[in-house]
Amino acid sequence: MVRFKSRYLLCEISFASPNGWQHVEEKKLHRAILEAIQKAHGDFGVACCAVSFAVKYLNTYTGILLLRCRKAHYRLLWSTLAFIHQLGKKETCAITCIHVGGTIRTCQKFLIGYNRQQLLRKLPTCKSEAERTALQEAVRSCTLQELQEDVVSASEEDSN
Repeated sequence: MVRFKSRYLLCEISFASPNGWQHVEEKKLHRAILEAIQKAHGDFGVACCAVSFAVKYLNTYTGILLLRCRKAHYRLLWSTLAFIHQLGKKETCAITCIHVGGTIRTCQKFLIGYNRQQLLRKLPTCKSEAERTALQEAVRSCTLQELQEDVVSASEEDSN
């Protein structure tokens, strides 16, 4: 049996409207990305990416998305993300790749640092001392264990 190496793309989805997350599901996202690959790279792109392409993790609260594809073709997927402007009929969105990693664990480690950085950027905008202490506590509580539990539960749901 030949084992193919994978790449994981850690992406962030942002919607124009705050209620854009109401209708987002992994299946819709998977379909939208494959349609974008078809438009951008044709049948060749779909054939290369569709073999091992999967949405491994989707967090609708933070807008974080983890995609898996084969190492040889991850650039096709990466270049296609810029062409996705809508999910469904009404949800206008933008998908930004923030990290490319070889394992889910490296993406998790990067995401912890990224979340801390985002929380620290929001620290100067706090209006009260209670807000500031709550945000500082959130920065201190960022751990790899919580993120691993989310990804493991998403993987278990994917396999069922």
